[in-house]
Amino acid sequence: MRILHTSDWHLGRSFHRVSLLAAQREFIDHLVTTVRDRHIDAVVVAGDIYDRAVPPLAAVELFDDALHRLADLGVPTVMISGNHDSARRLGVGAGLIDRAGIHLRTDPAGCATPVVLSDDHGEVAFYGLPYLEPGLVREELGASAAGHTAVLGAAMDRVRADLATRPSGTRSVVLAHAFVTGGAVSDSERDITVGGVASVPAEVFDGVDYAALGHLHGCQTITERIRYSGSPLAYSFSEAAHRKSMWVVELGAAGRAPSCERVECPVPRPLARIRGRIEELLAEPDLERHEEAWVEATLTDAVRPHEPMARLARRFPHVLTLVFDPERPPEDPLASYAQRLRGRSDRQIAEDFVAHVRGGRGPDEAERALLGDALEAVRSEAHEGVVAHEGVAAGEENGAGTTTAGAVTAGTTAGEAAR
Repeated sequence: MRILHTSDWHLGRSFHRVSLLAAQREFIDHLVTTVRDRHIDAVVVAGDIYDRAVPPLAAVELFDDALHRLADLGVPTVMISGNHDSARRLGVGAGLIDRAGIHLRTDPAGCATPVVLSDDHGEVAFYGLPYLEPGLVREELGASAAGHTAVLGAAMDRVRADLATRPSGTRSVVLAHAFVTGGAVSDSERDITVGGVASVPAEVFDGVDYAALGHLHGCQTITERIRYSGSPLAYSFSEAAHRKSMWVVELGAAGRAPSCERVECPVPRPLARIRGRIEELLAEPDLERHEEAWVEATLTDAVRPHEPMARLARRFPHVLTLVFDPERPPEDPLASYAQRLRGRSDRQIAEDFVAHVRGGRGPDEAERALLGDALEAVRSEAHEGVVAHEGVAAGEENGAGTTTAGAVTAGTTAGEAAR
């Protein structure tokens, strides 16, 4: 059986205020062409169909078009909801859509009810595990603890129990939306940390023939049976070095490891990250290759240059982001606030703030638990669509210390404000 594995479409997302709708439409065209030309037997989409719980109308229309085109090809498609999707909204009409061969799996209670397809080697059971927010699904799944490993483990126990009842030789494919230990992250993935832990061990997927993962935006292999397809488009400059692609997975007879081939996705415009003093960036001949790219420029001038965005745009017309990171000696006390935040979770930042306003005394255990509960409650509400989650532009999340082209004249960066 030949399976096309994709995920993290994030329909409706923009890239630093630049609409990606045309690029996303081009990707859907590419997806449909790949399914047809490579004689795909099944398509799996491992979550984050939309970028927001309440997506814009244009994104909904594009998703509707994709569903109709896949159904017209007569190729079964299995989709799950991700942490950016509203599972309830995405799942509306799933029963009717199911009749057209489009199988939406958004309810955790149905994680052990597979879509069963057949080929020359027998049956293949596709289990769709939607994103499992621990605080919302722990009791329903009977998990031993309120963490990602516990709830995903409980769901996989149900999958293995169902698989054990099926005919000998039945192969299995699991779709999941999670951060598996060993995966490489990027800046555009929403933090799913619970209790200080975001990742789950790869061993949680033991016993299945292939785990089609979503959430991390880089295409990567955890094991020969566990892979991320990554997002089809770059959604942050941290993905500048990514090769955006999908996996074509060949499932043979039971017991054989799947064979996998990467299929490249269209690139609407390359990304470039350039760094240096503004005069160097404007004059360096080697940077000519980036003049048609979307550009993130990090300026290292000791003093903020006059009208830097306008000056850079004359050479790099698609410059989107400025980062101000003045060169300073290591002992300089005016180190950037953004640098101090880099690599720290929301919870760590909140606890650091408490310590700052108390003159160095951080939160006690009870207060740490309260902060953790508050952060998890906000994330759960956002996942359910109660709180609209938006970044600098509709549906985008920019890192601290950056300024988008549309906002460069409106204020200073976090690092500038701290200084």
